[in-house]
Amino acid sequence: QVQLVESGGGLVQAGGSLQLSCVVSGTDFSINPMGWYRLVPGKQRELIATVSIGRNVPYYADFVKGRFTISRDNAKKTAYLHMNNLKPDDTSVYYCNTFPRPYTWGQGTQVTVSS
Repeated sequence: QVQLVESGGGLVQAGGSLQLSCVVSGTDFSINPMGWYRLVPGKQRELIATVSIGRNVPYYADFVKGRFTISRDNAKKTAYLHMNNLKPDDTSVYYCNTFPRPYTWGQGTQVTVSS
């Protein structure tokens, strides 16, 4: 059974930084492209960024480009999302999952950005 455990969220002031982590078990992490997502009003998840298994350039949604960095450590079976210059609009629950075909979602990690 595939499990995804996100962590690293918290409360931060606008302009601050956070690093999210996502530990994956139950599947061969090294062969799965990974993505970070967040909830938006209406409870849809929007794609923020993806990282491939090879040397392809990561993908970033326009609203995080230049502020967020996605990375992965295959030895630790962990995906990361480093977030800089956070804005109140970034407040959400953040999730990771395989991309483009997600497994069952984890619990996510709450990020709250105060103005």
